[in-house]
Amino acid sequence: MTVSVDSSKTIHLPEGFSFSAVAAGLKASRGLDLAVVEAVPGTNAAALFTTNRVVAAPIEVGRAHLATTGGRVRVVIVNSGNANCATGRPGLRACARICHGTARLLRVRDNEVFPSSTGIIGVPMPVEKILATLPELIAATEATEQGIHHFARAIMTTDTRPKLASVRFPSGDSEVRLLGIAKGSGMIHPQLATVLVYVFADIAAGTTDLKRLLRRTCDETFNCISVDGDTSTNDTVLLLASGGSGVRLRDPSVRKKFENALLEVCQSLAEQIICDGEGVQHVIQLFVEQAKSREEALQIARAVAHSLLVKTAWAGADPNWGRILAAVGRCGVPIDPKRIDILIGNQLVCRRGIANPFDETNAHQALSQPRCDIRIRLQRGRSSAEFLTTDLTAEYVRINADYST
Repeated sequence: MTVSVDSSKTIHLPEGFSFSAVAAGLKASRGLDLAVVEAVPGTNAAALFTTNRVVAAPIEVGRAHLATTGGRVRVVIVNSGNANCATGRPGLRACARICHGTARLLRVRDNEVFPSSTGIIGVPMPVEKILATLPELIAATEATEQGIHHFARAIMTTDTRPKLASVRFPSGDSEVRLLGIAKGSGMIHPQLATVLVYVFADIAAGTTDLKRLLRRTCDETFNCISVDGDTSTNDTVLLLASGGSGVRLRDPSVRKKFENALLEVCQSLAEQIICDGEGVQHVIQLFVEQAKSREEALQIARAVAHSLLVKTAWAGADPNWGRILAAVGRCGVPIDPKRIDILIGNQLVCRRGIANPFDETNAHQALSQPRCDIRIRLQRGRSSAEFLTTDLTAEYVRINADYST
């Protein structure tokens, strides 16, 4: 299996998709902010959305369109610079007008258009700017790497770099290709986050199978990362299958290869999102081990990952293991403190709930690296979970203090 996760490397473009992006004037930077993907007839899709009870207009419209078409999608249209959230009926009307304008130009049905938005909440959607730019956007669609890179840049907000991952695998005389494009830097929290993720594949698959595979994959990737514990109003992960390769998912050997490829793409995108977290200086890989269940391990990981005291200690590379122990103790799992071990890097810093002699200089140096492993062992069972998180820096505060101004 060949994997490409760096935006400068070769992209394996799946058959059946064309991309473009333009500047519609939605961003103050006047950069690319409106993007589209055109898919061939017969493309099936599955999506997962934010668990936030406050949802943006494109989430409502996208859900409805998938329901009415049975998962058929011909067009994906995404804007950055405006979330179209908390905008009431005008926001829904704006989203519907954008879908209608796009559908008319591409001669597809309105409900075959899947919309997404990302940006500032509570600001009216400048729909006229988008409608005026649609002809230019549609005319520029191309099945090229340049179109892909333009799309990836257009969906960025506070991201510092585009996020792409690509995988291909052989099947008989054919080849299946997957391409993932994502945005995400802040408001990153399990149960999706401020992430927009689009995975394009040229396998032939039905919506039910795609949904099952997507949910399982998200549980192991995007739902195991956190920057700040905030869940956005616009989160979307969309998986599309064009069938362009002629390879069918229903073949058991193909299914396993595809499942592994999808996991690989989403793992890469999740890691790229975390590494580009707002103000992040240190990425922490948490291993919660010897739990009674995976759900229990994840509950503990989230408590540690969202502790401001823990995260600020990581920002200063301070091996203050007591903060980690305290976070574990308040997570709601009935753990026995006398059975907890904590390791920073390769050093055991807490043994059975009390201090274990360790080299503080070495622990500080481990935490000073761009990436550090921290292990929490519970001695309760055989389940475990891995969780990617970050420190919390003054730069994160600056970015989010100035975001809307």
